[in-house]
Amino acid sequence: MKKEERPLIRLTTSQLDFAVCAQMMSATDPWITLDMNYEQCFKAFDGECKEIYIIEKENVIAGFVILQTTGTFSGYIQTICVGEAYRGMGLGKMLLRHCDKRVLQFSPNLFICVSSFNTGAIKLYYKFGFKLVGELDNFVKQGFTELLLRKTVGPRVGYHVSL
Repeated sequence: MKKEERPLIRLTTSQLDFAVCAQMMSATDPWITLDMNYEQCFKAFDGECKEIYIIEKENVIAGFVILQTTGTFSGYIQTICVGEAYRGMGLGKMLLRHCDKRVLQFSPNLFICVSSFNTGAIKLYYKFGFKLVGELDNFVKQGFTELLLRKTVGPRVGYHVSL
């Protein structure tokens, strides 16, 4: 019996990887409910100061995260997605732990927005230590609310990286 490989998280800048991730994203909720098509999802990878990490399971992209690393909300998880076939395997938790570890290298705060109807994700984020800091009505789409969550180890002023 072949031993299953541990999932691998790696940084990517590949447009081919982005295409796979955008397809995964556009084919799953919450993006379906928010009417985000492939082209809109693909644009999520554009821009400066983003780190895109994919998680591979047996050499297949099973999920990804887009992490913003600068600005007022440095440490903002812009997008996190695990493919339908890979949900319930702990890959989302692995991506969150990776982001937490990475962000603590430069910021005491980790932020994420989640659609108010995405109850499974909300439960996961609260278990991971995020707390609600605000609601953004009609932020992504009219009639929908995004919840802004924050996980913190302290204020920005005076924060020193302790590796």
